[in-house]
Amino acid sequence: MFVLTNTAPPRSLREAWIALTGLSAVFLVEMLDNSVLTVALPTIGRELHASTLALQWVTSAYVLVFGGLMLVFGAIADRVGRRRVMLVGLALLGIASLATAVVTSAEQLIAVRALMGVAAAMTTPGSIALAFRLFGDEGLRMRAITLISTVGLVGLAVGPVVGGFVLAVAPWQVLLLVNVPIAALAFLGVRLGIAPDDPADLHRVPLDVPGALLGTATIVLALLAPTLFVERGSGAWAPWVATAAAVVAGTLFVVRERTARHPLLDLALVARPLVSGGLAHKAAAGLAVTGLGYVVTLQLQLEWGWSPGLAALGMLPQVAVLLAAGPFVTPFVERVGSDRAAWLGSAAIVAGLAVFTTAGRAGYPGVALALALVAAGLRVVGVVAALSVMRGLPQNRTSIGAALVDTADEVTSGVGIAVTGTVLAALVTGSIATPTLSPAQTAQFGHAATVSGLVLTLAAAALAGWATVRTRNAV
Repeated sequence: MFVLTNTAPPRSLREAWIALTGLSAVFLVEMLDNSVLTVALPTIGRELHASTLALQWVTSAYVLVFGGLMLVFGAIADRVGRRRVMLVGLALLGIASLATAVVTSAEQLIAVRALMGVAAAMTTPGSIALAFRLFGDEGLRMRAITLISTVGLVGLAVGPVVGGFVLAVAPWQVLLLVNVPIAALAFLGVRLGIAPDDPADLHRVPLDVPGALLGTATIVLALLAPTLFVERGSGAWAPWVATAAAVVAGTLFVVRERTARHPLLDLALVARPLVSGGLAHKAAAGLAVTGLGYVVTLQLQLEWGWSPGLAALGMLPQVAVLLAAGPFVTPFVERVGSDRAAWLGSAAIVAGLAVFTTAGRAGYPGVALALALVAAGLRVVGVVAALSVMRGLPQNRTSIGAALVDTADEVTSGVGIAVTGTVLAALVTGSIATPTLSPAQTAQFGHAATVSGLVLTLAAAALAGWATVRTRNAV
């Protein structure tokens, strides 16, 4: 049995409560930070005299840096220590959040958000990697990861509501300054609850710097391209240039990793059934939940004429299932087994997309059922896929394994938005960024929503089916 320190691993979650408090706070601040700022963008735009493009970069800078650097920091953490990298990242998060108090321009805020992206890349994957390494028992690992993800989902769910209340009584800077006490709590929990990595368990080969640069470029471009497709449309040149550049960078990265003496990412490890299958399950979930959420939010407002507030309430089935399903995930997985739980979770996701495709335009009950099914599947797949990847890797590569899981989620979430955005741009004439659509545009949008659902269903089914075949009978 692997032991992280020179003492016996905890025999229950209660014994590890200090560590789990810290790791849960890490995930909470990442989810809360992402969701809470969305409602503040109009206020930020007015106070900082920011353009629409600048406001987009307030969000995009964080996502691109976070997604682009996860693999690099995962590799670094496996070499210098997961706990050490996480503590440095939490300190950087606190400093960057404090800097919000003196921001006076959109450019300064974008720089602060980029620093927060660096901190998130150093900390978020580590929360899963350290939870996995903290326990020796598979059941405790599953319970720990379920707990951490539940806390994060609470932040994601309540973020917009909390943000709205805070803006009513306080400056928008408070929404980012709240990161400081949460980061401090996380720092103390990790510092006091988790011992330093045993040097014997660290990965000792040199860091592949060219591979790191190519990998970062590939991921950044892969995340940037979907944003450009949605913002500028499929008829513009910029999205296609970014896509081509991502393909070129990705090809060079694969060539580099196949020929390097000490690759950043050993592709032979990624090809292991548990690893590749777990990543494919995670990709199917990320593609589905983001793509469906995007098209449903637009459908409720543009096709059905709901107000933004009512449309937000319309997403409640997804939020309710994500939060309520937490206590049932571990018993369910223990009863049916990890492999069956993974494909059942993915089957629920595909079924939810299929329900939306066939019944989503008939009325809100079909939409609510689709959101609930996808959320239920995501809740199971999110835990089982991460554990599958961790189990399939050597103990000294768990940090980069966790980074791979999060990177797959980030990239496929961007692809989900790109797919729906591109279909809408292709099938709806004129702009949808108007208060009301014409009757012809409304009919076109309804058709585009159905086509988007079909494309997402087929893509998620293909990924989930391939993942199920890969992980069948894998050890």
